[in-house]
Amino acid sequence: MTFIMNPTHLFIHLPSTVSTNRYLSELCDAKQVEEQTAVWTDFQTAGRGQQGNSWESEAGKNLLFSYVLYPEFLEVNRQFLLSEIGALALYDVLSAYTDAISIKWPNDIYWKDSKLCGTLIENDWMGTCICRSVSGTGINLNQEVFCSDAPNPVSLCQITGKQHPRLPILEAVMERVNHYYTLLKEGEAELISARYKQHLYRKDGYHPYKDSEGVFRARICDIETNGKIHLQDEAGRERTYWFKEVQYLPEQP
Repeated sequence: MTFIMNPTHLFIHLPSTVSTNRYLSELCDAKQVEEQTAVWTDFQTAGRGQQGNSWESEAGKNLLFSYVLYPEFLEVNRQFLLSEIGALALYDVLSAYTDAISIKWPNDIYWKDSKLCGTLIENDWMGTCICRSVSGTGINLNQEVFCSDAPNPVSLCQITGKQHPRLPILEAVMERVNHYYTLLKEGEAELISARYKQHLYRKDGYHPYKDSEGVFRARICDIETNGKIHLQDEAGRERTYWFKEVQYLPEQP
C-alpha cells in the first residue's frame, strides 16, 4: 500500500484488491476518511459494474479507482447530481486526449460508439439526505486486447496509439471532481445538469432503443434530477425510464 498526498487529495494505491469500492467503504466504516480520498489499484479480483456486471481489466493496464464524498447537504431525490459530477470530470479529462468523447446516460463515457469507462456509485443516506457516496470508476487506459463478451470496449491507448501513465490522469480527474463538487455546494446544480446534458451521447436526432414493448427510434428530451430519462419516439409519444428499463441499440448500417 502506498499513500500519496497532493495539496487537495489523498491517494491510496493498492497493488491488488477485491474492489476499490469495497475497500474504500470498509475503510470509511473503520475510521474517519478525508473527503475526496481516492483509492486506486493495479488489479481488482471482483470489480463490478452497474447491476452486478463484471468489469474486465488486464492487470496493471488500466485506471481503477474509487473516491468518497460526504454530501450531507444533498437530498436523496437529487443524488443523480453525483453521477453528473463524476461523468463531467471524466469527460473533461479524457477530452484533452481525443475528440468524440461523450457521456452515455447515466454515467458511462463513450468514444464514438465504444465504451471507454464505466462507473458504479454506492450511496448511503440518513433521513432525507446522503451521508456518504463512494464512486468507483474503471477507465480503459492501456489495454490493447479485450477478451470478454462486452460488446464495444475501447481503450485510450487504442484511440491514441500511445500508453498513458495512470496517476496523472487520476489526479486530473479528482481535480475536476473537486471543481464540480464545489459548484454543487455553491448551489450551481442547474449549471452542472445543463453541462451534463450538453455532452450526452446521442443528444441529437433519433436513434434505436429497446424496452419491454420492443424496438423503437427516439430522441432524448430530458433527464430529470432523479436520473429518469425522457425519450420521444418518432410517433411523438413520450417515454420515461429508470436505468436498465431501456436499452441503447447500435445503429443499423
